[in-house]
Amino acid sequence: MTPLDEVLSDIVAAVDAAFLFSPSASLYEDFAAAETDYDVVVVGPENAVDAPNFVELPLDFGDVTAQVRFGLEGAIDQELVAEGDTIACVTSVFEDGPDTVMRVQATEFSHSGVYDLFVNSRAEPAVIRNVFEVAIELGKKGQKGKPVGALFVVGDAGKVMNKSRPLSYNPFEKSHVHVGDPIVNVMLKEFSRLDGAFVISDSGKIVSAYRYLEPSAAGVDIPKGLGARHMAAGAITRDTNAVAIVLSESDGMVRAFKAGELVLELDPEEY
Repeated sequence: MTPLDEVLSDIVAAVDAAFLFSPSASLYEDFAAAETDYDVVVVGPENAVDAPNFVELPLDFGDVTAQVRFGLEGAIDQELVAEGDTIACVTSVFEDGPDTVMRVQATEFSHSGVYDLFVNSRAEPAVIRNVFEVAIELGKKGQKGKPVGALFVVGDAGKVMNKSRPLSYNPFEKSHVHVGDPIVNVMLKEFSRLDGAFVISDSGKIVSAYRYLEPSAAGVDIPKGLGARHMAAGAITRDTNAVAIVLSESDGMVRAFKAGELVLELDPEEY
């Protein structure tokens, strides 16, 4: 056995589960047909191979570490693996087929709440994903080439409206448009250059723009260096059942808050 063989053997030795990230049908069939003492879990945007153990990826996480974190949290929450388990993750970084295998402990990452953000929020997962896509694209392109900040509050819209006030007229007051529609997304990007938050319903209807959020920030703990927009996002999600997605004008990062906590941080340039 060569040194390389030994390293690879050590990576997959005595694992409790194998995570296959968006596997081909043939790769999954090979794993499913093999007699092993570990479980097989498929992680991906859809269950194209009809795997009984499946964790849905609602976002195309560009970073492998983010994919693994989400897969682990989802599998633990679904009780597909336990917190003390050792996992072999099979994924693709450079090619269409599998080219990377990594060994992780299920406790390798602190629980961030990213899985819970999509699966257990009031808003539909597709709505949260659509808002992320708007924020990510806006983070990439900005407004006329200039960085821009934006705040989207998603879900529990009635309560959010009661804890905010208008800064200007509401261009969506009598409309019935939904996030995800390409034309509507263009409107959101255009209006984002002005102050205030967007309020979006559980089903994706855009309820309002230009809202000044008024929940108390007392007791809200956000990472140092983040400003008023992030503080407002943390406070409104602590006082309602909404989630908030923030595009930072200063560093260009997209962040998500739920229950007053920062649960997800993405770099638009990686997507």
